Amino acid sequence: MTTTPAAATAVEQFAPRRRRPLERLQHILHAHPSISPLLVLILAFVVFSAVTPRFASPNSLSLVLQQVAVVGALAVGQTLVILTAGIDLSVGAVTILAMMLAAKVAEGQSLPGILAVALGIGVGLLAGLINGALVTRVGLPPFIVTLGTLSVFGAIALLYTKGQSVQAVDLPDLLNWTGETFPVGEFRISVGVVLVAVLYLLVGYALANTAWGRHVYAVGDDKEAARLAGIRVDRVLLSVYLTAGAVYGLAAWILIGRAGAASPNAITDANLESITAVVIGGTSLFGGRGVLVGTLLGALIVGSFRSGLSLAGVDDQYRVLAVGLLVLLAVAVDQWIRKVKS
Repeated sequence: MTTTPAAATAVEQFAPRRRRPLERLQHILHAHPSISPLLVLILAFVVFSAVTPRFASPNSLSLVLQQVAVVGALAVGQTLVILTAGIDLSVGAVTILAMMLAAKVAEGQSLPGILAVALGIGVGLLAGLINGALVTRVGLPPFIVTLGTLSVFGAIALLYTKGQSVQAVDLPDLLNWTGETFPVGEFRISVGVVLVAVLYLLVGYALANTAWGRHVYAVGDDKEAARLAGIRVDRVLLSVYLTAGAVYGLAAWILIGRAGAASPNAITDANLESITAVVIGGTSLFGGRGVLVGTLLGALIVGSFRSGLSLAGVDDQYRVLAVGLLVLLAVAVDQWIRKVKS
């Protein structure tokens, strides 16, 4: 039986097209967004270990983990917001406000530590509620909302504290507990690092294995399609901002332990660093794609670059330049991955 030219053409038209190597890579990265940051982290470790052997020492790696704990925690909340195609510019201001209120009311042991921690998380929840309500009820864009609350929350923190810090000696032991370290083999891990690890496990599980997590991705991918599918979009968005606010409150507690004090001038680059970790970690700024483990890898990449370049004696401005180039590269890769064709 012979095949006519027309039939052969029809077969070729409907037969699956063989993908080129670059297209296969594009599909792999689209399906597994954490691969890119993992490869970058491995490459950074190899290069910095070769350039300065001190980088691979247990002491240096322990410091990297402790240094990225706060940014890593903040990046969890930022990831949730960005997954819904939003962005949170009030990260640092909310954290500072929660930290300073908790520290001030507990100063001189005037409030038990556990209540101070609960107050800090409660402040974060309230800030998240305000952000979420302005986005869902008033209908303002997340960028404008959080740009405004960045100034509002930051000003409240400065006015309340009069710009004064609270030292560790004036705080309950529980507030300083997150900065305590313990040995794990040759490494020293802080309690704050453990809390961040637990946070990633809990939120990562919720995103991957619950209806709420699936709704978060659906809303970020296409709000209108999610609404037509029966998902209560505004409720999902409000829950995301509430969860993010609670995470920022927890990060405030970790920051007190890490810094050894509560200062209204701490983490001035929190907004940029949290967004950097999320973007480098492979989460799309357009929403709907990304995994929390990628965010953790992104935070570790930023910490590794800063530590490695510092140990190599590189000027601090070049370290900032390197992180900025990483962000541009990550966004460019994200744009390329988004063009994937089935």
